[in-house]
Amino acid sequence: LGSVIAYFTSAKFLLYLGHALSTWGDRMWHFAVSVFLVELYGNSLLLTAVYGLVVAGSVLLLGALIGDWVDKNSRLKVAQTSLVVQNSSVILCGVILMIIFLYKTQLLTLYHGWLLTLCYILVITIANIANLASTATAITIQRDWIVVVAGEDRSKLADMNATIRRIDQLTNILAPMAVGQIMTFGSPMIGCGFISGWNLMSMCVEYLLLWKVYQKTPTLARKSAKVEASELKQLNAKKENDMKPAEGVQLMIEKDVSGFEPQQEKEVGCAARIAEPFITFRDGWVAYYNQPVFLAGMGLAFLYMTVLGFDCITTGYAYTQGLSGSVLSLLMGASAVTGIMGTVAFTWLRRKCGLIRTGLISGVAQFACLILCAISVFMPGSPMDLTVSPFADISARLFENEPLPTIASPEPEMIFATGMPSLLNGSIAPANSDPEMSPEPVPLISVSLLFAGVIAARVGLWSFDLTVTQLLQENVIESERGIINGVQNSMNYLLDLLHFIMVILAPNPEAFGLLVLISVSFVAMGHIMYFRFAQKSLGKQLFVCHTPDPKAAPDSSPPGNTSTV
Repeated sequence: LGSVIAYFTSAKFLLYLGHALSTWGDRMWHFAVSVFLVELYGNSLLLTAVYGLVVAGSVLLLGALIGDWVDKNSRLKVAQTSLVVQNSSVILCGVILMIIFLYKTQLLTLYHGWLLTLCYILVITIANIANLASTATAITIQRDWIVVVAGEDRSKLADMNATIRRIDQLTNILAPMAVGQIMTFGSPMIGCGFISGWNLMSMCVEYLLLWKVYQKTPTLARKSAKVEASELKQLNAKKENDMKPAEGVQLMIEKDVSGFEPQQEKEVGCAARIAEPFITFRDGWVAYYNQPVFLAGMGLAFLYMTVLGFDCITTGYAYTQGLSGSVLSLLMGASAVTGIMGTVAFTWLRRKCGLIRTGLISGVAQFACLILCAISVFMPGSPMDLTVSPFADISARLFENEPLPTIASPEPEMIFATGMPSLLNGSIAPANSDPEMSPEPVPLISVSLLFAGVIAARVGLWSFDLTVTQLLQENVIESERGIINGVQNSMNYLLDLLHFIMVILAPNPEAFGLLVLISVSFVAMGHIMYFRFAQKSLGKQLFVCHTPDPKAAPDSSPPGNTSTV
């Protein structure tokens, strides 16, 4: 009983609990805000598209600056500030949306509708601020606090990373379903009120949990001020014991770190202050490029350039192939299960083969499963037709003055059961949903192979994601964790943005097969980059899978190998 109580009061469990509350609120909001924007703007995709573009562009441009702010301030200040800003922004957004839902008719008549337009701009702006604060929270908790709480124990760090991902997988499915039911049986306005209330309660509890974790982990109060370049290898297993005294010299109380910069910047002129964000942006990307794990980070970013996931694009394609909302709900549940299996596989493989080889094995497993997706393009039932121009839909709208696509009012349970509306071709209904047309049933061989590959690939995907995450945690020096992970987030958003642009350029179902092949190619390129990183790190021992010496650090290179990360 004493050990159980000790676990539930430990810093590790309190960190898990805070992350679960934070992620649950995030997932509910991210799902709901897209549905709210679609419904508010006459079932048009315009506001949702603008919101997605603003969010991606903001993280892309400001990721390095956010990371730099995380590095330059105390851990507790960063965590608490980002928590309060994020939740306050969501609460404010919820209140504004409730006002819009209540008084939309009156707002349309005031100032020729400009007041309503101002409300839309305000909602998107505040929601974007919430997302930027969420990015700061993710960097400081998942890339810094968790490393400090784990201490020098890499196995504990791996287990904590895996647990965090399991929490993410569960909340990705359960949170949208929960808020979807509330919106289905209540109303969008009730949904807004529930999310605002949840975030207010969650903010208070998370604030307390952060303070308790901070108190239980004294090392969180110390932050590296200056670290020599040679300490890039600070987690090298052979030097861990020797480095402990040196680390004590490099560490100092955080308030001294946060007070260090202003003393130097007192005499800085106005022009220098204006240029400072641009210099930070440049320095962040240069530092990212110079990291020993640069190729591994790029490999992970390339995996975002894909339509092979359970986003609105793939869901929309599934509807055009005749899959129902209930079937898609089951498929999403299966993907969550395989994602959790990937976190289990990661911890097992890492113990058996080491961290870097785990990434190689995970990459091979993911790519092998995605081969099924490539094969599905050429199977019966695939709508791919290379004789149809991918730009036909765009050119028709440009030259024939067709109206912008709109979403026909869908069945609420269809949206909320799957966790997202289908945005492909502007329609949420499947292609064979018109009872008057009564088309022939589409063979399911192609779409079955597609989703079998996507679901199976989640095992390798999440194991690979955890591998690169831990490589960044272990090999980026403490004083640069924020800015490097900020740039990594920017890279991820950049490739994600490119994948949406790719879909916009080729939105018709006949071109989806081509998008699948391009996606598989980008995944292959990402894993080739990681292979190159592993080859540089392990040299001739690359394919020698060994069982680490229990007395040595779990991820150390095999005896005789002088190449380390």
